[in-house]
Amino acid sequence: MKLSKFITDNIEEILAEWEAFAKTLLPAAADMSAADLRDDAKEILCAIALDLETDQTAREQTKKSKGATQPLEGGAAELHGALRQASGFTLAQLVAEYRALRASVLRLWQEQSAPCSPEVIDDLMRFNESVDQSLAASIEKYSQHAQNTRDTFLAILGHDLRTPLQNVSLAAEYLAKPGVQQAGLDRTSTRLRLSAARMTAMIHDLIEYSRAQLGDKMRLVHRRHNFKELAQAALLDANAAYPECPFELEASGDLSVSVDGARVHQMLTNLLTNAAQSRDKAYSVTLTVAGEPDQLVVRVKNRGPVIAAEFFEAIFNPLVQLTNLADDSSRPATSLGLGLHIARTIAVAHCGDISVTSTQKNGTVFTVRLPRDQRNIS
Repeated sequence: MKLSKFITDNIEEILAEWEAFAKTLLPAAADMSAADLRDDAKEILCAIALDLETDQTAREQTKKSKGATQPLEGGAAELHGALRQASGFTLAQLVAEYRALRASVLRLWQEQSAPCSPEVIDDLMRFNESVDQSLAASIEKYSQHAQNTRDTFLAILGHDLRTPLQNVSLAAEYLAKPGVQQAGLDRTSTRLRLSAARMTAMIHDLIEYSRAQLGDKMRLVHRRHNFKELAQAALLDANAAYPECPFELEASGDLSVSVDGARVHQMLTNLLTNAAQSRDKAYSVTLTVAGEPDQLVVRVKNRGPVIAAEFFEAIFNPLVQLTNLADDSSRPATSLGLGLHIARTIAVAHCGDISVTSTQKNGTVFTVRLPRDQRNIS
């Protein structure tokens, strides 16, 4: 059977193997929909099959081997590369998908094809050329999006640091003036604490993100804690960063838990500050902590612009800005987009998980579930 016909006749079986492999590449992929896991794979396969059916001269084959030809029809490979970058896949994982696709197609085809013949060898050569061409297009678009993301990230970082640094500079000038009154000192002290809190949060998130990018596993130091005390400490830090936002704490059940207190504090602070930043100013942010027999359930709730369901996974990816997902001029225009990513990293490191729901009626709720005992994790 011609390889092009085999691909089109067996495309569902090939896609099922693609989907199963993609699910193993990211911790969060287990929760991705089949459509997101397949992500243009059908269009890529159809383009490859069409390419195999297209007459090709020796000169065209040479140009293709040197990457001097146009991408396959439809642009599916380029779109796939861009979406995989946005979904948090690494470049190595993108390449692994194509490697697995190549292996799956050839293995399944071998089971049905005739013994080697000139036609079979030609099909194999053409197929590998097409896969390589599709992969090159995906990599190019992935790299372009990654570079754009880095450039945007640096621009946002400079913007976000400029405001607290300017506050520090103004405070220093004010304190240098003679005859400063106590009321002025109090206001200046508050401004300095607020600026320091915001810069500290950014630095903590940057450190964690950099460690993850370098492949360094998050190290945890587990101790027995009263989770309510961790929650109260996180509320103080969030309030320091957003003093105009009212925060509420609701705690119930047995809140004794074995966790890394510093990491959990960072996770809670990130969730609270994210909620404060994106809330409707008429409402408070609520932190609810409930102790269940085998786990702790933490919920951070605010009311503000509804997050569409298709963004529920994307907002946990690094450098994705939640503020871009709704048109609300009253909200900050920039954010490093690392807070939710770090929060999920910490939850997963504790063998827990984090999810989000968002409706006009019930507001936006981030829910973290942590196993009660984590003492054996290093």
